[in-house]
Amino acid sequence: MQKAIRKYGAIFVLPTLVAFMIAFVIPFIMGLYLSFCEFTTVTDATFTGLSNYIKAFSGKDFINAMLFTVKFAVVAVVFINLLAFFMALLLTRKMKGTNIFRTVFFMPNLIGGIVLGYIWQSMINAILVQYETTLVADANAGFWGLVILINWQMIGYMMIIYIAGLQNVSTDLLEAARIDGANTIKTLLFVKIPMVMPSITICLFLTVSNCFKLFDQNLALTAGAPSKKTAMLALDIYNSFYNRVGFEGVGQAKAVIFFVIVAVIALTQLTITRRKEVEQ
Repeated sequence: MQKAIRKYGAIFVLPTLVAFMIAFVIPFIMGLYLSFCEFTTVTDATFTGLSNYIKAFSGKDFINAMLFTVKFAVVAVVFINLLAFFMALLLTRKMKGTNIFRTVFFMPNLIGGIVLGYIWQSMINAILVQYETTLVADANAGFWGLVILINWQMIGYMMIIYIAGLQNVSTDLLEAARIDGANTIKTLLFVKIPMVMPSITICLFLTVSNCFKLFDQNLALTAGAPSKKTAMLALDIYNSFYNRVGFEGVGQAKAVIFFVIVAVIALTQLTITRRKEVEQ
């Protein structure tokens, strides 16, 4: 079997490798190059050095979008993971209907972001109109509208991952903790959470990356209004690239900066949380 894998492994890997090169590596390298160019199409690019990066940071819109995205990501990641973990604790107890609840809570993750954005826009505006405001008229309302939307969409998905981690905690450890006199809180803090760290690592990575990359929900819910105060990084990059003539290179430079920010934050989070994982 091992000989067959060594002999034919490259043949089976080749199609995936070619697809990965075509769909990711080559576009990434071209995008990196184009961030230093002025262009309208990839065939008429003119190298301009760091001018696109200077323009990206000289405008207020990109800085505001960056600060808004960081603020949103911090709040959303905390709420999503705390609520998902709490729901996972409830649904791993012996109670009737847990499978139905798991299915219902997971279903919002299957709905597209654009659809979710318009649905929540209608529901939230129906409430805000009673206070003579709307999501696109109040930046704070837009911010919390985005937080509510992403929580509703992602909590069920993270909950499933946490449930899998909790169910994998050794019953021997739980029994030993009970015999040693540990109450529910101590068992949670010193047994369950340390043993569920792999799940926490995965959930934090998914929520951090998804919250930073949020685009379609932002576009549908507020479209950056009012005055681009609720525009996140992905939406600002889209507006720079497609809605401003001559700013394609600036939009590409913003995309490269965006990639670096998300990669650094996600890899830092992975490194920190993996160090806290323990072997079962």
